[in-house]
Parts: sequence; C-alpha cells; structure tokens
Amino acid sequence: MSEPGDPTAPPTASTGALRVSPHLDGNTPAPRRRVVSWALWDWGSAAFNAVVTTFVFSTYLASGLFVDPAIVAAAGDDANNPALVAARADSASVVSIALTIAGILIALIAPVLGQRSDGSGRRKLWLGVNTGLVVLAMAAMFFVEPRQEFLVLGATLLAVGNIFFEFASVNYNAMLVQVSTPRTIGRISGFGWGLGYVGGIVLLIILLVFFILDVGAGGGGILGMPTGAAGGSLDIRVAVLASAVWFAVFAIPVLVSVPEIPRYRRDNRVGFLGSYRVLIQTIRDLYRHRPQALLFLAASAIFRDGLAGVFTFGAIIAANVFHFSATEVLYFAVAANLVAGIGTFVGGSLDDRVGAKTIIIVSLAGLVAAAVVVLFIGTAQSGFWIAGLALCLFVGPIQSASRSFLARITPEGREGEIFGLYATTGRAVSFLTPALFTLFVTVTHDTRYGILGIAIVLAGGLALMIPVKDRQDTLV
Repeated sequence: MSEPGDPTAPPTASTGALRVSPHLDGNTPAPRRRVVSWALWDWGSAAFNAVVTTFVFSTYLASGLFVDPAIVAAAGDDANNPALVAARADSASVVSIALTIAGILIALIAPVLGQRSDGSGRRKLWLGVNTGLVVLAMAAMFFVEPRQEFLVLGATLLAVGNIFFEFASVNYNAMLVQVSTPRTIGRISGFGWGLGYVGGIVLLIILLVFFILDVGAGGGGILGMPTGAAGGSLDIRVAVLASAVWFAVFAIPVLVSVPEIPRYRRDNRVGFLGSYRVLIQTIRDLYRHRPQALLFLAASAIFRDGLAGVFTFGAIIAANVFHFSATEVLYFAVAANLVAGIGTFVGGSLDDRVGAKTIIIVSLAGLVAAAVVVLFIGTAQSGFWIAGLALCLFVGPIQSASRSFLARITPEGREGEIFGLYATTGRAVSFLTPALFTLFVTVTHDTRYGILGIAIVLAGGLALMIPVKDRQDTLV
C-alpha cells in the first residue's frame, strides 16, 4: 500500500480545494507535432467564430431576407425606410435574444463541466463530442432558407452552436498545459491564437472566391451559386456548410496527436449539483488567498464578453446600418482579421516593455472610444471602415496581453488550474453584451444603438481592470 507522499501512489484530486492540472516537466518541451496539432483546432475554429457568429451567418439572419415581404415591397429602394429599419432591427433582436439565452446556459453549465473534466481522463473525448455537435449545428444551418418563418430556426441553431462551442473551448483551453511547459505556455497560447486569425483570413478568402464574390451579373463566386431570396441564398448556406467541413477536418489532429490526461483518483466524488459547491469553494479560496487573481478573472470575463460582442454584432451593424452587402461584409472580415493580427503582434512586442496591464488598459480605452464614434458617423461606409478597423486593432492586443498577464501573476505550479478557471469564466457572463445590445435596439428600434451595449460592457471591464495589481507577489 502506498504511503502518503509516495511518488508511486496514484494522483488524487480533492474536490474541496484548488488543484494543479497536469503539465509537462518545465525542461521538457512538447513535440512540435503535438503543439501544431493542438493549434490547428484554433485554425479550424475560425469556421465558427468568423463565418457563423460574426461575418456570414449572423449577418444573414439579421438581413432584410427575413423581413416580411410586404414591408420590403413597400420600402422599395429606400434602405432607410423607417418600417424596414425597424423590421431589420427586430430580426437583429431575435438573434440577440437567442445569444442571450445561450449565454445564460453557458454561465450556468460551462464552469462545472470544465471542473468535472479535470482528472476524468476524458478531456479529449468531451472536446471531440462538443466539437462534433458544433459541426452538426453548422451543417444544419444549410436548411435555414431566406424566409421569415426560418428566422427562429436559424437563431436557435446559432445559439446551440455557441453553447457547444464554449463547452468545447473549455476542454481545448485546458489542454494548453498538455502541450506546453510553464516557460512556453504564453508563446504556445499565442501561436494558437495567431493561427485562429490566419485561419479566418484563409477561410474567408476561399468562401469569397468560390461562393460569395460578385462574379458577373449573377454573383455567387466562381461556382455561380444562386444568391438572394430568389436563389434561396445558396451562396451563404453552402458557404456555411463548407465551413462546417473545414472545422471538422482541422479538429481531427488534436484528437489524434495530443495524449489524453491521466485519470485521477478522486477522494470525494460529487454529483453534478455538488460540483457547484466545489466551484463556490474554489472561488472562496481565490478570494481569501489570491484576491488579485479573482479580480482579474472578473474583469477579464466582462471585457472579453465585450470583445465577443464587437465581432458578433459588428457585422450586423455593418449590414443593417451601413448597408454592407454580404460580399462587402466579407471584405471587411478579411481586413478585420488582418488588422487584429497586426495589433496582436505589435501589442505583444510592447508587452514586456510597458507591461501587460498597460496594454489592456490602453486597448480597452481605445475600444470604448471607437465604439462611441460609430454613433456619430452617419451611414457612410467609409466611416464604418475606419471606426470598425480601429475596434479590431485593439482586440488582439487585449486577448494576448490578458494571457501573458495571467501567466505573470500566477504562482509557479498553479498555471493549469488558473488558466482552466480563466477559460471557464471567459463566458460566465456572456449574456451581458447580447442582453444590453437587445435592450438598446428594442428601445430605439435602431440597430446602430446596440453599440452602446457593447461600449458599456467594455467600460465595465476597464473599470474593474484599473485597480488590479500586476505584481506577482500580490498572489503569494
């Protein structure tokens, strides 16, 4: 029988205290193939982030294609017809309500799912299951025809996809410690995030060329896909179907090449509801012993929800307020991913000089300012190009600096645990931005004012971030 402290004893996981996730020895780098395989999930996930939630499917749902044909006919060529503007705003509200419900479910379920996967020996299994459900939801979006009666189906599939994507992300982000060491965790995390931006650019260009780009009189890319209500919007629907295949293909390497975590012996097994008690105890431990970590997790949860809103609702505002066509939205998408990638590179190069907190604070302030500008630039597309790309410029630096900030203030040996909590709290308040966006759109009957909801959430995250101390000894 093994004695306490015996290195041959099977590891245990106490459900009543914080536990360190398993990771490679600090002097043993992960094989390159394993790192690349893990990061390819990020590359493939651009199919959902860029195509479904941001630039293609969500915009498609909020377009005039799902408005009552009688209202469209009465408006004629007047894109600013009040009845048409209000109807399109109602469509945007349906999408926002669906995302709000999804956010609430994520907040209630995701943290304990991440907790229960630790030590289960099934982290990779649940990554595969949840990714597969996202792919199925994306594939089902092909059946959302451009008619008013299909709007609820489309919004429901969008919400379902978001829920399972976040569940998958919990397991994926937790696997970071399986492909990195304490010395390389930031660099490898950034490598995956960078591949996500590049993957988004590549996929969007492919979709533009083959399915959506206006080629000749018919449009629909070089394949000549039928467009608009008359053509059943096959250009958009097939593009989303192709994106589902893209995600499925690039999700395979991580499931094949990254080893599964070992199964831990649990001293105190609890049921699903009992997991919430464990979660509360974990938060209490942070509050008592690492309050700065808890404050940062709270601040980052809020401002990252605002960042998600920038991408989720930015394309909807572009289409509804500035009358971007589906092709123009994708042009903007490619530029947005490029600018976000450049911003991430510049922010990363300045991180060690001025500090991650400074990068986060300055970038959040820039985001709030750019969001407010959108309210006062009329309907000129050039104005949105400038303000919108300014928003994207600050998004990447916040994401990369947040990771490096957390790595700096996390005590050695607790990286997996804290980064796992960071992953689960990232969407714990993901209902805030959709809810505020819906509120302002509903009250004003104008999609433009939804940007106020995004700005408020970002400002809230900024306010919480300011008092956070960036010295590691504050956590000891």
